[in-house]
Amino acid sequence: MRKLLTLCLLFFCNLAIAQVQFKTGKDGFTNFLRENTIYPKFSKQNCIQGTVNVSFKLDKIGRVYYSKISKGILGDLDDEALRLIRMSSGKWNVPVGYDTTTSILVPVNFKLSGYGCEGKSNQEINTAIQTYLSEEGLINTVINFYKNIDKAKPGQEIQIIAIKKQLEIDDEYLNSRIQDGLKKIKQGDKQGACEEFSFVKNMGSSLADEYLAKYCK
Repeated sequence: MRKLLTLCLLFFCNLAIAQVQFKTGKDGFTNFLRENTIYPKFSKQNCIQGTVNVSFKLDKIGRVYYSKISKGILGDLDDEALRLIRMSSGKWNVPVGYDTTTSILVPVNFKLSGYGCEGKSNQEINTAIQTYLSEEGLINTVINFYKNIDKAKPGQEIQIIAIKKQLEIDDEYLNSRIQDGLKKIKQGDKQGACEEFSFVKNMGSSLADEYLAKYCK
């Protein structure tokens, strides 16, 4: 049986939003999140779930001009929550005289079903979180190397390739990042897509070059 992903997104905010409405109606924002969320691979594979609280501000025509994580879970889920808020820019109706300095608080609850997560222990999940945090530094090492490859020392790339192997960053993984980028293109999220394609390039791969040339000039 095909595994199903259930993404539970709860919408709540402080009293400041009482006068602000999503353009597609009462349930519009919840539906928008449900339709556009791309559950990050690491968190999905390791059953990392929970609520990301995002604080954001709207200008007079309903554009998001500021957003931050008030309470996060893990970098990939936090980034996805911020991406969704960014995508909601321009989709809000704000009343005349609205105080644009007011912060709106949105808890986005990520929940998985059908991935064997029911059998995962808290210890296993916490271990996965620590693995993610430790791997972030290694990923940044790879990115910095390829961004400055013209300054690389002889033989240094051999070490970087070993790090990528340790991180299991191979063509299959990079192609999955490209596919996420293409999904974001379909959603109209050019910025998010170009971040995916740039990640692939910064891993020393040319797999995303055609998409960078097409969408990210």
